[in-house]
Amino acid sequence: MFTVYILYSDIHAIHYIGYTSDLTNRLISHNQLATKGWTVKYRPWRIIHTEEFEVKSIAMAREKWLKSGISREFIKTLPH
Repeated sequence: MFTVYILYSDIHAIHYIGYTSDLTNRLISHNQLATKGWTVKYRPWRIIHTEEFEVKSIAMAREKWLKSGISREFIKTLPH
């Protein structure tokens, strides 16, 4: 199972979109374990949206769509 997720940083009012096969550990990585990368400087993160997929390629396509400009209106409708 693959999860596409949207994280939100309340402090910085910014979103992050990704996919993983282990959401619990990925969130821990984003908030605590990672020492470099884009998400480190915007901690803490919280999950505001998830979608489950059985096929990795479909999850990757959904992540790509969410990262496109077209998805901005959708993301604005999510509770922050």
